[in-house]
Amino acid sequence: MVDAPTLLPEGPPDDKTRLGYAMVATAATLFAVNGSVSKVVLGSGLSSLELAQIRNTCAAILFLAFLLVVAPGRLRVGRRELAFLVAFGIVGIGLVQWLYFVAIDNLPVGIALLIEFTAPLFVALFARFVYKEHVRRRIWVAVALCLTGLALVVELWTGVKLSTVGITAAFGGALALTAYLLMAERERRHRDAASLSFYGFLVAALLWAIIQPLWSFPYEVLRAEVSLQGNLSEYTAPVWALVAFIVVIGTMITFSLLTGSLRHISATRASIVATLEPVVATVVAWAWLGETFGPTQLAGGAIVIAGILVAQSAR
Repeated sequence: MVDAPTLLPEGPPDDKTRLGYAMVATAATLFAVNGSVSKVVLGSGLSSLELAQIRNTCAAILFLAFLLVVAPGRLRVGRRELAFLVAFGIVGIGLVQWLYFVAIDNLPVGIALLIEFTAPLFVALFARFVYKEHVRRRIWVAVALCLTGLALVVELWTGVKLSTVGITAAFGGALALTAYLLMAERERRHRDAASLSFYGFLVAALLWAIIQPLWSFPYEVLRAEVSLQGNLSEYTAPVWALVAFIVVIGTMITFSLLTGSLRHISATRASIVATLEPVVATVVAWAWLGETFGPTQLAGGAIVIAGILVAQSAR
């Protein structure tokens, strides 16, 4: 179990704290752009599982090559770490990505991310009921705000016109993201971001290889040209180039930044800065894919983000 974070008052942020915030903000922005890129790739014929598989497999190979050249000693693993790394790879890496792809394949990118980024609320609840930290009563105000906002986002009174599969995947992704943040915060005390990311992606890649053998992967799709959709529909790009962006920019760099930031700031603070992602993703999806929220959904999104902010301030 992770030691409960200290409740001692914190002083003004130092340079390392600011660095941690900057790393999360950069990761959130790149993740937001990656959402629209991933949606285009999913429209090329690759399934959510296939995209997660190639993303995890390529990232694991590239992280391994990097570590073998730069710091092979970081690849050492103690017996006590094995079970944790397996759980981290399956839940914190594999499920987070697969459920994310399922969600954006069935929902507008902004709505999928808005639901998934209720994770900070779950982090705060975990701190209260598992770490037994004192959390102010406003946490329940935050819960009420988030539930109200989400009801507006999915337009609950209409019988939920949005995809049930997409909504379920987004909420599952929120729980998996909560696990990722808490597990990464714990392990960052013992392992660097690159090697932790490598073992996470390796385990996830092995999981997908068992579910879908690599020889059955539709490699021919990677050679195809695909429309960039929406406002860029007159332009095309090779699927392999878009997948390369997802692997290098949207995976290796982003996960390394997010995991590395946890050396400088706590998971709860990282999770609140990460709420920048659904905001930026909505803007990118609007400008690129032509996706928009209705007035009610915009109001609901603002209420959800307000609830997340209240939840964090309660700690």
